[in-house]
Amino acid sequence: MSVQVVAAKMAEVELKDIPNKDLPPVPQVAPKAEEKPAVKNEPNAAAAASEATASGDPSPPTPSPNPMKMPQASAMKRTDPQQNGGEALVNRDGTVVEAPRTVKKQIQFADQKQEFNKRPTKIGRRSLSRSISQSSTDSYSSAASYTDSSDDETSPRDKQQKNSKGSSDFCIKNIKQADFGRREIEIAEQEMPALMALRKRAQGEKPLAGAKIVGCTHITAQTAVLMETLSALGAQCRWAACNIYSTQNEVAAALAEGGFAVFAWKGESEDDFWWCIDRCVNVEGWQPNMILDDGGDLTHWIYKKYPNMFKKIKGIVEESVTGVHRLYQLSKAGKLCVPAMNVNDSVTKQKFDNLYCCRESILDGLKRTTDVMFGGKQVVVCGYGEVGKGCCAALKAMGSIVYVTEIDPICALQACMDGFRLVKLNEVIRQVDIVITCTGNKNVVVREYLDRMKNGCIVCNMGHSNTEIDVASLRTPELTWERVRSQVDHVIWPDGKRIVLLAEGRLLNLSCSTVPTFVLSITATTQALALIELYNAPEGRYKQDVYLLPKKMDEYVASLHLPTFDAHLTELTDEQAKYLGLNKNGPFKPNYYR
Repeated sequence: MSVQVVAAKMAEVELKDIPNKDLPPVPQVAPKAEEKPAVKNEPNAAAAASEATASGDPSPPTPSPNPMKMPQASAMKRTDPQQNGGEALVNRDGTVVEAPRTVKKQIQFADQKQEFNKRPTKIGRRSLSRSISQSSTDSYSSAASYTDSSDDETSPRDKQQKNSKGSSDFCIKNIKQADFGRREIEIAEQEMPALMALRKRAQGEKPLAGAKIVGCTHITAQTAVLMETLSALGAQCRWAACNIYSTQNEVAAALAEGGFAVFAWKGESEDDFWWCIDRCVNVEGWQPNMILDDGGDLTHWIYKKYPNMFKKIKGIVEESVTGVHRLYQLSKAGKLCVPAMNVNDSVTKQKFDNLYCCRESILDGLKRTTDVMFGGKQVVVCGYGEVGKGCCAALKAMGSIVYVTEIDPICALQACMDGFRLVKLNEVIRQVDIVITCTGNKNVVVREYLDRMKNGCIVCNMGHSNTEIDVASLRTPELTWERVRSQVDHVIWPDGKRIVLLAEGRLLNLSCSTVPTFVLSITATTQALALIELYNAPEGRYKQDVYLLPKKMDEYVASLHLPTFDAHLTELTDEQAKYLGLNKNGPFKPNYYR
């Protein structure tokens, strides 16, 4: 395409809204009856232009815009109009005598003109390029989740929203996303067979009738299935998020539309986080009698702000390493005033959620945020518990060179026998490409290590708490923070070195990706049974201490998931049961089995 034609087209885009009364009318080119359009399904204008060019009709195309704005050039020579590559003849007054081109080029011009015409008329080249760039960004962010597609920057705390029933006892991003959230919940139900079976079996008995459960967990489609199951079993629920980045806004909207008091949205500030928890707890005419916590923040808040509530609370169910650690600290100090159930150390949580969930979700989270290739990368995984085991297995299978740090000699020996090299972090920190923490501890990766990392090192956390990576030490004047995309930041040193920090040191998989629903079904069912057990336990069965879920319940949770695999258990004979000293129906392991 010639330079003159390009210039004419760009001028037309910029100035097509300027009136020009001196231009002659556009002649209409009638297609010949016996000829077919050059390209099927093309717009009529393009087809007509194509036929005109193919037949050599000298009728001029649409004239250029205002001649005052056209480049002042002498009349251009042209080749034979029947030959390919013929050029337009533009006089000094701006009129176009002839612009013969090939069929292909004429169709392109018509398409491009049609695309430009779709945009606002008063737009220049710079604005147009900005619009194209912005639309590319929008399409990328909206592909990940409905939660990132809203342009509304107003804080949910400043909005007045009501669901279709007129209730406003919730605070979420956008109630209009409820339909999308409902579809996600329905998908999750298909992968959570045990909860659905529990809902069906116990719905008539209502074992949680009268229970008022306040919860603080990740608000995802899987949590929504748990909440609706608890409601079907008779409980009233109020819920906040345990992580400022993991809430699925559309799911929160669906729960609010369904009548649940939900206070959470993706991207909360620290102040929002505690405000949401307080709104769940501090409500007139409603006081919780059960707590379902993930991380211990809800329990901590009630102890700090509303200690008198524990007079009516029957028990606490906690599912994370961090939260359980806090409960044991309270128990040791004699400050735990209600029974608590340690779900994290139940077999069905440790062996499935911590291991299998993280084995799949670690790769998902890293791929979505960094597009990194794992083959040949050097990775250090801090901690070889169940979460660390899952992460290491996945990365090794993808061809990564994996190092492990560990304080426990038993877990360390397991890492060695699984083929991983056991190191101290300071021995490999300069050479590794990825650093992953999964210890549940604090200050695992401190500023000293962050300073020594290589350029481009990816740093992330798979433990519950955001204390494992010393992110606070990075918020200093000499370091520059640069947002790359959602949950991905470059932290840049004065010499130009940068690290890639994911989710600001918070839980990677639930902040940046998703987790396998089926595995969460196991954990959620365990939580539901723990709530039922504590709520219905006769007085005196559980004292003010931390307990493990009875092994019989662990086995029951596992049995509810077996039909999904068309699995068939072998039954003990009477002689075999007597030989092992077991009941034929279980439990098959002692309570201390892990």
